[in-house]
Amino acid sequence: MQPGNRKAIVAALFANLGIAIAKGVGWLATGAASMLAEAVHSLADTSNQALLLWGGAAARRAPSEQHPFGYGQERYFWSFVVALVLFSLGGVFALYEGIEKLRHPHELTSPQWAIGILLLGIVLESFSFRTAIVESRPLKGKASWLHFVRHSRNPELPVVLLEDLGALVGLVLALLGVSLAAWTGDARFDAVGSIAIGVLLVVIAVVLAVEMKSLLIGESASVEHREAIEAALRESAGIERVIHLRTLHLGPDQLLVAAKAEFREGMTFAEVAGAIDAAEDRVRERVPIARTIFVEPDVFQQSR
Repeated sequence: MQPGNRKAIVAALFANLGIAIAKGVGWLATGAASMLAEAVHSLADTSNQALLLWGGAAARRAPSEQHPFGYGQERYFWSFVVALVLFSLGGVFALYEGIEKLRHPHELTSPQWAIGILLLGIVLESFSFRTAIVESRPLKGKASWLHFVRHSRNPELPVVLLEDLGALVGLVLALLGVSLAAWTGDARFDAVGSIAIGVLLVVIAVVLAVEMKSLLIGESASVEHREAIEAALRESAGIERVIHLRTLHLGPDQLLVAAKAEFREGMTFAEVAGAIDAAEDRVRERVPIARTIFVEPDVFQQSR
């Protein structure tokens, strides 16, 4: 895991832990459903950041006989678990609590506590969100934020970005719900705020689950990396043609490359072997994350 990923995760972990404690105190003081929903939301986010750190540590294990390509996909798996936790512990609980309080509303006590804590939460969450944005920019490049979240092979930063964005919007929804309930004296506004938070978290969890599922199944290298790999192979001495190229991410920073190439006619076995080694070195120079490379000599046929 890159240092920027870890920095964003740790910032989010401490921010969410502090916010979860503050929201829990606010719920005990006010009995507000949206405060309880937000406290559970922040608790879920805290556990999610711990899972992301665990996944990063697990992915660093050396390859074994049972897992010869290493454990890079641990980062995808634990990011998928994060989506499940966000859905079940955050979204479903907030929906249940909101519906229950909508059916059986009760008057809020000391709403000033809730409003003050929510404003503090917005400040802390904004700091965490800013950290995630700063650390994501180098990887995002010129692409849009939506494209980055949808197509990044790095699982942690999109997860933290969506979690922090969801947390900020959730805090605003909770603040609106509590404020309207205090202003009108109708506690159902607080319940509606909790339901809105639940819907938001479920949507974010589904988006994360879909993206992590794609990474777990296996995604190819980016277009830029595929073009660079193919160019490196074509430019290698002895290779006349790249017949086909297949790539697969074994982890965010580990790429499997399998290619069939036609070599110059008349080359000896030793010359072909040397040309393959040179081609692999050239590919790794162009695309450092191409860790495992297989180049198979073949003869081009038009029907293939």
